Amino acid sequence: GRKCTESATCTLTRDGRVAVYMGDDARFEFIYKFVSRDRVRPGGYAANRDLLDHGTLYAARFDASGQGAWLELTNGDNGHADQAEVLVHARLGASARGATPMDRPEWVAIHPRTAEVFVSLTNNSQRGAPGRPAVDAANPRANNLGGHIMRWTEAGADAAATTFTWSHFVLAGDPAVPGTDARYPSPQADAFGAPDGLHFDSAGLLWIQTDMSGQAIGKGTYANLGNNALLCADLATGSIKRFLTGPNGSEITGCVVTPDRSTLFVNIQHPGETSDSGGARANSAWPDGSEPGSARPRSAIVAVRRRNGGAVGT
Repeated sequence: GRKCTESATCTLTRDGRVAVYMGDDARFEFIYKFVSRDRVRPGGYAANRDLLDHGTLYAARFDASGQGAWLELTNGDNGHADQAEVLVHARLGASARGATPMDRPEWVAIHPRTAEVFVSLTNNSQRGAPGRPAVDAANPRANNLGGHIMRWTEAGADAAATTFTWSHFVLAGDPAVPGTDARYPSPQADAFGAPDGLHFDSAGLLWIQTDMSGQAIGKGTYANLGNNALLCADLATGSIKRFLTGPNGSEITGCVVTPDRSTLFVNIQHPGETSDSGGARANSAWPDGSEPGSARPRSAIVAVRRRNGGAVGT
């Protein structure tokens, strides 16, 4: 489907087909799932090169009851003449079928043991504004600057299911700011805003990357949250701890942990940015300088290991 796909997270259905979860990173857009028609075959790429050419595209509806449904986008939706039109106009098809407009759905991550699915909703300053969609059960805050993280379990823990149960994991933001209605799973949670990237490591720890815009960092409801950060959440305890904080103006994104948890890789993107359009004056010289103006700020990949060789995140 044509949309602003922020991520494409793949898993297998119980019968061996591929399911691809996708977020459409724009205000009031939708969460999608594609399920292939055919099973994965032995033989690598050569045997599966057309696997994603045939299948079914769905959009998610989140009901107030905590139940949800995957709505198939098919011929006839919104007057589309054929399936090609449905895919080209996926947003119109999802809207016509009654999918839930979300607060900028971005990354999707799947728990390696339970198959529970998590999605980040970065923010939506227009939620509840005149002429714009009102709050709903899945997106419960007007002027949602903090963003939130949702979780759901597919029926039968099968990615091919067309129904699921859902709940909120975090309503992010600074709890000390009146009116934010931030909610975290435990008191042992560091506050953050604008969740973006999500990644589960092999132990089931959830790594959360944030993307407050360059022009908003340190201001308004973000005043006490510092720079964008990488946080680690333990679902068993509800603890969420800040693992690292990025340089001025940067976004933290693309976290991956090796299967043995010995190394964590994370991207530091556009350090020094002072506005969404890049800004005229960089406020950082990372990684080569200590003061703004002493070096040109550059994006980079950081690798983190424990000095004692243990697992990162312990």
